[in-house]
Amino acid sequence: MADAQTAFHAAEALLPDGWAHDVRISVADGMVVRIETDAAPQATDQRLAILLPGMPNLHSHAFQRGMAGLAETRGRGDDDFWGWREVMYRFVARLTPDHLYAIAALAYAEMLEAGFTRVGEFHYLHHDRDGAAFADPAEMSAAIAAAAGEAGIALTHLPVFYAHAGFGGTAPGAGQRRFVHDLDGFARLMERLRDTLATLPDAVLGLAPHSLRAVTPEELASLVPLTGGPIHIHVAEQVREVADCLAWSGQRPVEWLLAKLPVDRRWCFVHATHMTPAETAEMAARGVVAGLCPITEANLGDGLFPAADFLAAGGRWGIGSDSNVLIDMAEELRLFEYGQRLATRSRTVLAPPGASCGATLFAGALAGGAQALGASAGLAIGAPADFVTLDPDHPSLAGRAGDALLDGLIFAARRGAVDGVWRRGGQVVAQGRHVDRARNVARYRAALAEIIE
Repeated sequence: MADAQTAFHAAEALLPDGWAHDVRISVADGMVVRIETDAAPQATDQRLAILLPGMPNLHSHAFQRGMAGLAETRGRGDDDFWGWREVMYRFVARLTPDHLYAIAALAYAEMLEAGFTRVGEFHYLHHDRDGAAFADPAEMSAAIAAAAGEAGIALTHLPVFYAHAGFGGTAPGAGQRRFVHDLDGFARLMERLRDTLATLPDAVLGLAPHSLRAVTPEELASLVPLTGGPIHIHVAEQVREVADCLAWSGQRPVEWLLAKLPVDRRWCFVHATHMTPAETAEMAARGVVAGLCPITEANLGDGLFPAADFLAAGGRWGIGSDSNVLIDMAEELRLFEYGQRLATRSRTVLAPPGASCGATLFAGALAGGAQALGASAGLAIGAPADFVTLDPDHPSLAGRAGDALLDGLIFAARRGAVDGVWRRGGQVVAQGRHVDRARNVARYRAALAEIIE
């Protein structure tokens, strides 16, 4: 963490009201206490070139970083999400708390290297390998919290309630034994997590009903009062999921949630890929954040979110790395836009006329991600000093200023343009690498050697 008093001077910085020059940011105990523009640097200031606010990553399953690339062999017949899920069940069956810690620490370091400074961990791996509860119900969550603390990333923890294998309360299968809870056990987990997260700066506790497949209506109604924080749920990710929901309830998943629950700005619908125009408009009107994970959605063949209609209705959205098959903030934004271009056979789909597409994408993901994770957005007085610096010598940023820097970062530069990341004013990424990367990689490799034989 930063010293009690620190000051930074940036030649250019993206502030909540736009780009500014010669920006001096004063930090005390990790929080921004003063922002000056058109200010001369002082002798003790840390001098920076191009400064951006850190990006929220609103949806992660950290353990899946360990299986990245392991599900790319085609099975018999058509391959889809449900085949990928069987690979995931086999992988997760072997993980210990120490394995989870090692995998999550590397995933979080890589998120920081990509420009993410807060992660929403949608965490459903709760129990021991035989499905039995640990003596401490938060044993696996404690590994997540420890990994976040070591890496230096802010954590919004979203413990998952998972009780069933399908709509209507179908009994869970053997592959899901490490996930399942009853309501009393989950309430005990939530209570324990308040202590577990207490030592993490800026930590936020929400919760996540896994999906309408995994909870009954009665369970869902009981879960909502357990938190005043964010509520995230997987919804309408797959065509089969929509069909099964229709067969069970006569309604589509998003339609059911909007009709049955007091859904509001605290909620994040993760994926929401397959919606009708009416669902899209109502979701936007309620202020629900769309949690979009374009890399994973492409990897799993989910489909494309109805982005143009959602944004036209004033909808809020953010990005997540989900399965962590590839952790890359700029690529999530780029693929989000490129998917819409391919679907509509046009360009700059998500930017309003005359606006920078990169700036539009960055601002949308920043605001929506912060809302979804119960955190502040951007660099402002009273907010944590979480920011990213770009390499002014990167070829894709040459000759650019202001919004053109964001266009270069997202559409041309790839991750090599991010050269520094600060969390609460302390530097956690330097010259594009996490300060503890070598140890994280060594520990990760040792864990994977035990898991994959």
